[in-house]
Amino acid sequence: MKKTILFALISLLVIGCNNAPKDAISYVEIPNAKAIDSVMQTFIDRECYPFIYTRLEDKNGEIIYEKTVKNNRLLSNDTIDGNTYIRVWSMSKIITICIALDLMEDGLLSLNDPVVKYIPEFSNLQVATAADSSVLVENEWNSIDSTRKDPCPLLLIPNDSIMTILHLLNHQAGFYYSTTNIPCLDSMLADQNVAGAENSQDLIHRLAKLPLIQHSGSKYYYGTNTTVLGLVAERATGKTLAQLVKERITEPMQITGIGYDLPEDEKMLPRFTGKDSLLRIAELQELDIFGQDVPDYVAEHELHLGGEGMICTTDGYCDFLRMLLNNGELNGHRFLNESTIADLTAPHTLLENPYGHNGYNLWVSGDSSLLKGHGDAGLWIGGGYEGTHFWIDTNRQFVGTIMTQMFWVYDASYGYSKDNRIRGEIYRPWTKTPYKD
Repeated sequence: MKKTILFALISLLVIGCNNAPKDAISYVEIPNAKAIDSVMQTFIDRECYPFIYTRLEDKNGEIIYEKTVKNNRLLSNDTIDGNTYIRVWSMSKIITICIALDLMEDGLLSLNDPVVKYIPEFSNLQVATAADSSVLVENEWNSIDSTRKDPCPLLLIPNDSIMTILHLLNHQAGFYYSTTNIPCLDSMLADQNVAGAENSQDLIHRLAKLPLIQHSGSKYYYGTNTTVLGLVAERATGKTLAQLVKERITEPMQITGIGYDLPEDEKMLPRFTGKDSLLRIAELQELDIFGQDVPDYVAEHELHLGGEGMICTTDGYCDFLRMLLNNGELNGHRFLNESTIADLTAPHTLLENPYGHNGYNLWVSGDSSLLKGHGDAGLWIGGGYEGTHFWIDTNRQFVGTIMTQMFWVYDASYGYSKDNRIRGEIYRPWTKTPYKD
């Protein structure tokens, strides 16, 4: 959907129209666009990222800020805008979760349903522990500490609880990525090469061979839980996740630019890394999230990873975010009930974190974000593996995205502050709070 770009000068025109009541203004004015531009450009000048594309839209889809900055050494011939396809990785999760919540509204799923009701192949999943039976997560075997003794070889024991759909929503089921810092556990996932599976059945077959990193329901641990949730949705409906996204989200809400397959007339941006202190194109298998392959977005392939596998234009993804902002409705179609949106953002996990709480894989910022000049309290926030980022501001009624394609930032002390610094600058005129590390 094409959107009209609104800049600060439009606000002057509106103010000048005496017949226009103040409450008729349906957008937020961004008064410090040049300052935001400058913050973004600094990340490019320091070669932290190959490009940054930031876009803000009000609840009606009007663009209130938009800017692309890029490294011309790497992307001199590439146009990057709202129609550019981006690998959004974990920004796929909130879409899959909303599909599952929609199926719950229809009575096809329930929070307390056992996962094996839909995926009986998982009936014999075991839990990996250290040789003394200590649970890896609870004893922080996965922490980066060169003095810690390697827990390998691992002991496999039965899962002591029934894995439910609620555990998948809350990242408590026990699935993980190959980034645990436990070599023998990471290598097991890498050996299965889950992103190279031919289809969902093949993926289930591969995951069934792997242990869990913890007993289901015991603790929050981020991993492929949402991918398994997507498999549950497929089994419950007899449809692929791609079909569910199309039938329940994109078609009824008139959204384009969200899916799993790259259109024939489009191309993907390169994968970049700064791992060697030099910003460059990443080599094959250099992204470590699955240990080997990553999604390829080829239409002939039938694998749809609900937690990592989507590609989206920023234009399309902002439309989806606006559905959440508008309490489950977009373009005259109600997708989710308002009570479901409330549950999606309610405190579920990470409740003692000073920076906020986690809903169903949707972070809600707390007062610390405001005090540190990282934005504001009450923002709904998410992001993805290659540096993609989004948030929803229900107070000021707009959505924001900060897009790039970069999985390893060499200048960690500054580079990984990208989202907080840019978002903080956007909010500075309102919060009057300077950025703090």
